[in-house]
Amino acid sequence: MPSLSVHPTTRLIVWLLLLVAVQCLSGTALAAAFLLLPLLGSCVLRRGWHLIWRARWLLVSVLVIFSWGVAGEPLWKGAAAPTHEGLLEGLTHLGRLVLVLIAVATFLEAMPLPELLAATHALLKPLRRFGLDPDRGVVRLMLVLRYVEQLPRPRDWRTLLDAPASSESELVEVNHQPLRGLDYVVTLTLAVVVTFFCFR
Repeated sequence: MPSLSVHPTTRLIVWLLLLVAVQCLSGTALAAAFLLLPLLGSCVLRRGWHLIWRARWLLVSVLVIFSWGVAGEPLWKGAAAPTHEGLLEGLTHLGRLVLVLIAVATFLEAMPLPELLAATHALLKPLRRFGLDPDRGVVRLMLVLRYVEQLPRPRDWRTLLDAPASSESELVEVNHQPLRGLDYVVTLTLAVVVTFFCFR
């Protein structure tokens, strides 16, 4: 009996489509998405909070730029008052960025590294005709993920120079699996739904 699990590449495409859908959320839909976050589990939320904390200054900057940079009705009387429209737009973009970070945490928690490398390789393979080498792309992705996950946060830039160099003799194995009919159905269905949702 064939398995109903989808290909890692399909899961990667679905995740990318969900990131597009997040950028279309606002108002009630955006608030409802935050209410559903506890369903992801404590491990995902813990990892997501770690990403949010590391990006805290970017998130604060986005809120400040929109709150004081968008024209509209001031929240209070005074020269330094943010605008009502700017604050709402800033909170919308802030919410979308937080959901993106949670989505990244969910993806990294649910997708093992070998499957992620296989999915990336299959996704980049059609670009070989344009001069992009998918093998090098997969290796670079692995090195970036290893750097982010394993290298401790330095308090001094000189500690980066003491970081151990990666082994030149290390082998990277990528498991190649063919896409099945279910993968095409899932990808096409979600692409149609996201397109309708964002461009209705």
